[in-house]
Amino acid sequence: MINGHGDDAFRYDHISINFSTNISQHADHSLLKAHLTGCFDLISNYPEPEAWTLERALARRLGVDEACVLVTSGATEAIYLIAQAYAHLPYDIDQPTFSEYEDACRMFGLHEGRGGLAWICNPRNPDGHVYTEDELTRLAADHELLVIDQAYERYTRKTVCHVPTAVTLHSLTKDYAVPGLRIGYVTAPAPVVARLRRYMRPWSVNALAIEAALFLLEHDELLMRPDQDEAQRLNRRLNELRGITALPTDTNFMLCRLEHHTAAEVKDHLARRHGMLIRDASNFRGLDEHYFRVAAQLPEENDLLVDVLSLACE
Repeated sequence: MINGHGDDAFRYDHISINFSTNISQHADHSLLKAHLTGCFDLISNYPEPEAWTLERALARRLGVDEACVLVTSGATEAIYLIAQAYAHLPYDIDQPTFSEYEDACRMFGLHEGRGGLAWICNPRNPDGHVYTEDELTRLAADHELLVIDQAYERYTRKTVCHVPTAVTLHSLTKDYAVPGLRIGYVTAPAPVVARLRRYMRPWSVNALAIEAALFLLEHDELLMRPDQDEAQRLNRRLNELRGITALPTDTNFMLCRLEHHTAAEVKDHLARRHGMLIRDASNFRGLDEHYFRVAAQLPEENDLLVDVLSLACE
C-alpha cells in the first residue's frame, strides 16, 4: 500500500538532494525542536483519547464549530476513516492522483461507480492542477459526498475554493513540513464528522504531535511558503531539455515525462551516481513508466538537477 510513494531515501545509501517529496527540504524547525525539548514529560502519560484540545484550537482559528473538526494521525488516517464510514457507497476518483484513496476504498470493499463518494486532490498530486470553483461545484452536485484532499493548499498562489458540503482534508504535516509527526484534520458538516468519529481508534494522535501542532498554530512565521517563481523557472528549464516534457503546474511540484528512458532507470541513476532522488510516478493510475515528479528546491539545487538530467537523458 505504501510502496511506491515518494521520499524513499531509505532505499539508498546517501541522498543529498531530495526532489521526490513535495514538502520543503529546507524548513527551519529549530523553534519547534526547542519547544518540544521541554515537553518530553508528556510521554509519561496517555494523550487525550481524541485530540479535543487541538480540535478546539483549530475551530477557533478557522471560525467554525468544534463539531465540524476532526484531528487525525495525518490526512492519510482520515482517508481510511472516510472509506470505512461510507463503505456502502460506490467511489469515483479523478485520476491520476494519490493512490491511497483507491487503496482505502478497496480495503473496505467499495466498488467503482458514479454518484456516490468522489475523491479529488486539490491541488492535485502529482501534476499540481488546481480545480476551479465551477469544477468543484459540479462534482459536489453529481455525488452524494465529495472528498477534497487539500494537503497542498498552501503550495499554490491560486485560490483553493471551499465547498461547504464537502469533506475537506487538511495537513499540518504539509503546512509546516513536519511529516514525521503525522498531524492532519478534517473539516466537514457536523453530521459527517460525527459519523467519522465513530470509527476513530483511541489515542491515534500522540501527545508530542498534539503539543507540536498547538505550538505551530501560534507561529504563522513557520508556515511553508514554497517559492512559486522558482518552481516555474525549473519547469521552463526542464522543458528546454531534449527528451523531457514538464507539464504545466500551479504548485511547487510538477509532473514530467521522459521520451527515451523510463523513470525507474533515471531515478536509480540519479540516486546512485549523484545522490539526488526523484519520484518515479509510473505507479499513479493512468501514467506509464516514463513519468516522474519533482518538487522545486533551492535555485542552485534545481540547476544541478537540470544539468544532471541533461546528461542522463541524452
